[in-house]
Amino acid sequence: MNTARQSAARLIDESLGFLYPAALRAAAAVRVADHMADGDESVERLAEATGTDLRNLGRVLRLLATRGVVEETGEGRFRLTATGQALRSDAPHSARAAILMLTDPTMWRPAGEMHRCLTDGGSAFTEIFGTPFFDHFARDAETAAVFHDGMAAMSEPENEPIAGAYDFPPAGTVVDVGGGHGGLLVEVLRRRPGLHGILHDQAHVLTGHRLDHEDIADRWSLSEGDFSSSVPKGDLYLLKRILHDWNDEQSATILRNCRQAMAPGGRILVIDAVVPPGDLPHQSKTLDLMMMASLVGRERTEEDFTRLFEEAGLRLRRIVPTPTVLSVVEAVSAE
Repeated sequence: MNTARQSAARLIDESLGFLYPAALRAAAAVRVADHMADGDESVERLAEATGTDLRNLGRVLRLLATRGVVEETGEGRFRLTATGQALRSDAPHSARAAILMLTDPTMWRPAGEMHRCLTDGGSAFTEIFGTPFFDHFARDAETAAVFHDGMAAMSEPENEPIAGAYDFPPAGTVVDVGGGHGGLLVEVLRRRPGLHGILHDQAHVLTGHRLDHEDIADRWSLSEGDFSSSVPKGDLYLLKRILHDWNDEQSATILRNCRQAMAPGGRILVIDAVVPPGDLPHQSKTLDLMMMASLVGRERTEEDFTRLFEEAGLRLRRIVPTPTVLSVVEAVSAE
């Protein structure tokens, strides 16, 4: 095959790639992995247990086997791989809720119409759903639950290694801004018994908080509010996967609110991916297109953060890498 034909064949093959996450979503939706915990299982039994079509379930599992999620042990028989164990809803670090969020129509449909972002210059989400991303969630409780549960599942495996990568102060008040269910705050408080934590988010999010642990009892409180308006007073601010949702103007507003509420000598920790230079592969470059299609934000480079902090009256002090795809981008007052 000549080079032109090879190139065409490769691009055609890659254009079929969307069917893998579709299969992953289908498997997560019917909880097939929950019925594979004991090992090798027949498609017949799995179809019966999940109430699905025998032949079609087998076809989904066959594709997942090509990606190492399951393995085919015999004709019509499959078992979970070590990777596939994370598809179980009861796994220690279950990816199921995150998969359902990342492949939800609120993410899927705008990605499919990404050309709108190129021709119109904005998010495809508003054109499709008739309202901006977070406004849509505010009026749709079911979709909001998918998002917040998915974000918690996506964040949970990251929280402990992130908390361990940064040298948190021994005392003071740490404010988790837009902290969702509080998974990162839990890990930070566990590492520093002298810290008090405040979980700041909207009321409907805080109802799902996960701060009720004996080892951090009496060292946390909840703060209901909108971080684009104000944040509680504190010494250290956490913004994990927050600023990438918002454009530079909105992000600068959030940072200014933190700077104004921050005690003298305080710090702001932006915990986001830092886009590496050149053509190095990195999850941030993929996720950046989701931000473009569904939201109004973006993943940022070190230079982007430097400019953003300057606009908010801050300066970038250092970037601390973590074992995850995220880094801790530390900012202090420029004054």
